[in-house]
Amino acid sequence: MALIDCPECKKPVSTAARTCPHCGYPLSEQPAAQAQTGEAGAPAVPGEPLAEVRPSWWGFFWHLFFFWLIIPPIVASFRRNGTVIRVFPDRITLTQGILSKCYRDYHPRDIRSIDIDQSFLQRMVGIGDFTISTAATADAVQQIKSIPDPKGLRDLIMAQRTTG
Repeated sequence: MALIDCPECKKPVSTAARTCPHCGYPLSEQPAAQAQTGEAGAPAVPGEPLAEVRPSWWGFFWHLFFFWLIIPPIVASFRRNGTVIRVFPDRITLTQGILSKCYRDYHPRDIRSIDIDQSFLQRMVGIGDFTISTAATADAVQQIKSIPDPKGLRDLIMAQRTTG
């Protein structure tokens, strides 16, 4: 077997090799003839690809896996920072939203009921769903989820109701 120089990369290649092991350039006449006629033997149409191949999604498994580990905490952070309850001596202010805002003011004397819903897990970690019903309209109900120490907040609002 003799060595020849590859026409593409100019490195020594065996004459028995079909392609250059360094750059992959086809050296024999048979691969060049197959490329001109196509795989099925029909003449290849210029400008039309014989095959289109993209990497498998499995090759991006870890990218996708870590994407789902990162995005939910970002969404949770936006939702958490987007809801604020402030209790003043004469009113309760509820602010919701990050980009678009919704401001609601409640007067303690207009509050008809405060409901607290806690699942077993919520009771263990000290959070609960907080619902305020007001006398303003029949459907004036506002629910805020995952409030820390909901009983303490209810007691604070009720204390403002009796002093106001």
